[in-house]
Amino acid sequence: MPNPIPSDSTLVLLQQLARALEDKKAVDLCVLKVGAKSTITDYLVLATGTSEPHLRALRIEVERVLDAAKQPIAGMEAGTYGSGWTVVDAYQIMTHIFTPEQRENYALEKLWKDAEVLEVAALVAEPKPGKPAAKKKSVKKTAVKKATKTVKKAVAKKPRPVKTTSSRKKA
Repeated sequence: MPNPIPSDSTLVLLQQLARALEDKKAVDLCVLKVGAKSTITDYLVLATGTSEPHLRALRIEVERVLDAAKQPIAGMEAGTYGSGWTVVDAYQIMTHIFTPEQRENYALEKLWKDAEVLEVAALVAEPKPGKPAAKKKSVKKTAVKKATKTVKKAVAKKPRPVKTTSSRKKA
């Protein structure tokens, strides 16, 4: 049975990665807490892409999230086109993105069967606001339109400067 989301310092980054992968339509998203069993990383994020271009898009999205969080990338192995497996190592979080065939072939969930499985739905859920924020007063569109028309009319009524040209040449 999946455990609730972790409460350590990598939680925010883990949530951002899970949301980004889900937004990019990653299939069968799984997050494993392996820190108690591994000295390499604390979390494994496993995702499936539907094709090689989809794998690339998912990898780019993972890189974007890590860059935005200023999280260094320890290593990345994208393999050759058609390899079906990409891994991005961000120290505490290692992300594996597979094609369906390669995910079944490597079966990391079976390899890490003793790891805690985190509830992805809880990770990707938007946080519930504790207190509703004060609402900003909205400006009515009609008032803005009237003000814009008034300014346009005022600009249109400005007299234009008269050019004076002399037809005589000075000697």
